[in-house]
Amino acid sequence: MLQNQYCDKLWDLDQNGNTIAEYIWIDGTGLNVRSKCRTIPGKITKISDCPEWNYDGSSTYQAVTDESEIILRPIALYRDPFRRGDNVLVLCETFNWKNKECKELIPSNTNFRHFAMKVWLNPQVAEEKTWYGIE
Repeated sequence: MLQNQYCDKLWDLDQNGNTIAEYIWIDGTGLNVRSKCRTIPGKITKISDCPEWNYDGSSTYQAVTDESEIILRPIALYRDPFRRGDNVLVLCETFNWKNKECKELIPSNTNFRHFAMKVWLNPQVAEEKTWYGIE
């Protein structure tokens, strides 16, 4: 009971107009979900309010050590049911730099959404209904 009293007080802390955004992505194994959070000034109401971000992909099986920067590109936004309030969960696609010039991004090894979107948005298949199955 004592623990709940402390947790209840945490929910009521004033965030001073800031939003905690938890960025979420699939790591290089294709099996694990990773995340990290950042504080963003103001209330987030649309995905464009969430800036791109980066992380070290050498620890997530997505890059070699000397070229380890992976870019997180926000693609979907949801209310955070854990932190509650105006805080959000941000689902992301991941991208690597094509070369050391850092001018062009390419999808990382587990960014399957990038390639699926090319199929889903293809005018020849736009009228088709997508089926999903669990095997």
